[in-house]
Amino acid sequence: MPAQFLINLFIAFLWMLFNDENELKFTTFFTGYIVGAVIVFLMHRFFGERFYLMRFYALIKLIFIFNSELLQAGVIVLKQILSPKINFKPGIFKYETVLRGEWEVPALALLLTLTPGSVVMEVTPEGNVFYIHAMDVEQSKETLLRSLAKFEKAIMEVTR
Repeated sequence: MPAQFLINLFIAFLWMLFNDENELKFTTFFTGYIVGAVIVFLMHRFFGERFYLMRFYALIKLIFIFNSELLQAGVIVLKQILSPKINFKPGIFKYETVLRGEWEVPALALLLTLTPGSVVMEVTPEGNVFYIHAMDVEQSKETLLRSLAKFEKAIMEVTR
């Protein structure tokens, strides 16, 4: 991935040098960057890796998924709080993840902890099992499991 990015910057710099005569302009550099991105995309299979901007796209997608889940969880928690009768049952459940590594497991734990109504209480030393406290286990466990699956898939797209 760094090689693709550096080649793209080199192409953009060359584009800027060949097109600007008196002064260097950012717009020419940006145009060269776009041209370089197209060239690197057409040649990315020779690098043995996927195109480097796909990882950036996956990161933007992860941010949108998190914002969507944050909004949905916030609405659920708000409904629980504003209801006149308290009828939720908090609890702890175990979740086994397929994520591995120093970045993937903490990212999932942080994204889950940031969503209202759930907290990661413990991660096993192997990093494959989470113990999660949910505000309402009976009602929101299925929603939480769907959120976890979405987060896992999006994190794997970014890191792998």
